[in-house]
Amino acid sequence: MCGLELPTDPNLIAGAATGEDAGVYRLNDDTALIQTVDFFTPIVDDPYQFGQVAAANALSDVYAMGGKPLLAMNLVAFPIKELNRSVLQEILRGGLDKIKEAGALLVGGHSIEDAELKYGLSVTGVVHPQRVVLNSGAKVGDRLLLTKPLGTGILSTALKGGLAGKGTEAMLIKVMATLNREAAQLMQAVGVHACTDITGFGLVGHLYEMALASGVAIRIEAQAVPVMPETLQYAAMGIIPEGAYKNKAFYAPHLKSALAELDPREMVLFDPQTSGGLLIAASAEGINALAEGLGKGDYSLDFGIIGEVVAGRPGTIEIVA
Repeated sequence: MCGLELPTDPNLIAGAATGEDAGVYRLNDDTALIQTVDFFTPIVDDPYQFGQVAAANALSDVYAMGGKPLLAMNLVAFPIKELNRSVLQEILRGGLDKIKEAGALLVGGHSIEDAELKYGLSVTGVVHPQRVVLNSGAKVGDRLLLTKPLGTGILSTALKGGLAGKGTEAMLIKVMATLNREAAQLMQAVGVHACTDITGFGLVGHLYEMALASGVAIRIEAQAVPVMPETLQYAAMGIIPEGAYKNKAFYAPHLKSALAELDPREMVLFDPQTSGGLLIAASAEGINALAEGLGKGDYSLDFGIIGEVVAGRPGTIEIVA
């Protein structure tokens, strides 16, 4: 982490040096503490919905580790001289509703005056030390499941450009504000080998991190990856956020793609996500059970079994058309 010499502890299960989604510290034989923090600038115009999305995004890291959110604290940067206090109140209300939905408690926070609005959470969760799910446990032969459709970066760009309508905005907000709670609960029930949540590095970036940490390669089927409606059309028009191009430039050396050069689906795979789904690696039996559980429950988002873990140079990602 920036060349710093980090302290170690035998009870530290996951720390800053491991590239995991959150820190995990063993308190005793039955309980480990999960800690994470995340905040960002508004991705949607409505303050209440922004609060929901930002909170769901922060809570996701606890779910990715297989844990249960317990406590949350608000992090706020607010231009008090430019915006009415009612905007802040609505942001906090949106965040609180998601915290309540997660079964966690809001216990405080910190705010500063800033020229640029930002909001997020510091979240503390718990998990059994023997049931922590890391991103480094994927095994050859595992199948991979993605719990949310891709496209948040591209659709947000289309909305900012005035190209997408209210229906698209409502769908986008629903996807981003949906907690990864149900998938995390099922993940613990069926037993999985590795997990991470999809955020700013895009699907390919997080696939690479999991493959590298696990010492394996990964093969995905492009057509099996769930994508939100209209995303491919906008990508074909060149409505693509700058972050997707940065992701492509960084991860391209690790990629073997059978997609055509101008296939918009490839840029969707690099699209930076906000409050994205969980990427889960487990045995074929476990993944099938997880998919069956999501299909039978109240889960309303598209998900898909997108590929498999294979032997190969660690970190290599192969895309099959």
